[in-house]
Amino acid sequence: MFNVEMYTGSREENYELVKKQLQALLHDEKNQIANLSNTTALLNQFLDRINWVGFYLLDTNGELVLGPFQGLPACVRIPLGKGVCGTSALKKETLRVEDVHQFPGHIACDAASQSEIVIPLTKDGELFGVLDIDSPEKNRFDALDQQKLEEITAILMEHIL
Repeated sequence: MFNVEMYTGSREENYELVKKQLQALLHDEKNQIANLSNTTALLNQFLDRINWVGFYLLDTNGELVLGPFQGLPACVRIPLGKGVCGTSALKKETLRVEDVHQFPGHIACDAASQSEIVIPLTKDGELFGVLDIDSPEKNRFDALDQQKLEEITAILMEHIL
């Protein structure tokens, strides 16, 4: 059973608690959909000032396709190299975008989104998909968010494939 925690520590301490919670949620579970779903639910419950968190997964045709998420309905398919998600996936690198309206080719799924962070999910160098998190405020994500979310995705990928 999952208990909602009050995150009362420093940001670093709170992220460490979330990592422990994620480890517990994923322990002994190998189903990808279950693990992706619980990860989005945990991040949605933990992160403040966001309006969307979810996954886009690499499809057999080489596009990203919508996976488990929390938030408003979203774009279903994103070509590699298009928008923030497609660019992050193609480059296999995290992208932190302070103002999505300044990102060339940004794909607006939710008009309220102002900033975004996208972390690629890889296993043995192969792209699996991306974690996408949007915020209704500009410059929401910083270097600490990036570092800790990359650590969180590494934990998740230990329980995928």
